Amino acid sequence: MTVRLLATDLDGTLLNSERSVSARTAAAMAAARAAGIEVVWASARARHSIHELAQSCGFTGKAIGANGAVVLDLADGTPVISGTTSIDATAVARAMTRVRDVVPGVVFATVGATRFVAEHGYAALCVFADHHRHPHEMDVQATVLSAEPTVKIVARHPDLPSVELYRTVLAAEVDGVELTHSGAPYIEMSATGVSKASALARVCEELGIDRTDVAAVGDAFNDVPMLEWAGTALTTENAMPEIKVVADRILHSNDDDGVARYLEELTEDRTGHSTEGAPS
Repeated sequence: MTVRLLATDLDGTLLNSERSVSARTAAAMAAARAAGIEVVWASARARHSIHELAQSCGFTGKAIGANGAVVLDLADGTPVISGTTSIDATAVARAMTRVRDVVPGVVFATVGATRFVAEHGYAALCVFADHHRHPHEMDVQATVLSAEPTVKIVARHPDLPSVELYRTVLAAEVDGVELTHSGAPYIEMSATGVSKASALARVCEELGIDRTDVAAVGDAFNDVPMLEWAGTALTTENAMPEIKVVADRILHSNDDDGVARYLEELTEDRTGHSTEGAPS
């Protein structure tokens, strides 16, 4: 099978445990793109965080953010938004009410294409790594985002682990939103039907690439739709056991440059020249 595009999750997949792009990974992405292989980032992260990462390693491709609700084009070094899918305001209110009924004590933040607003209780539970924002710098309000449409709702509980919260809310079948979990200390909700897979399908249609020519790699629940959509499903050695079940192949771990190694294989197949041994 010829792979023309690789879509990769960031945290726990492309990024190492320090949440950075290794020199080997940056070199492998650049070599793959030079060989005509598209690389698309697909993350739960917000626009500002994706932009900072792209600047750190020179990535200028397309990126899917907010679990598919936002598509960015980084071609000119800035995160130009090329598509957003928001949640209807009524659905946002209903979803939050329903989740609070199911799990009393839950607190929320809402994410727009460019804004992030947290309830006081939500910000109090955060550390910088949660959203790549210092809690004291968050826009904290008694009510959540109203300045622009919401593309993602995030929720957490002071006592309940996020995986348990995810399973409890999933069983409650909250209408109007797509529930997922990325392994972070919170759960996430996008508009119904929105996922990394739905955004990746739109990107591939724009590029004229068939899904059979797409490989996707991820490590958590929010990656499953994308892995199931792509022609080749990949995961990393450090991935959750449930994700390994749906993968066609398990790569080396994120700390062992698993995605970079795979890109090196693709590039060698395309060019006949090995790029293995690039800086790590």
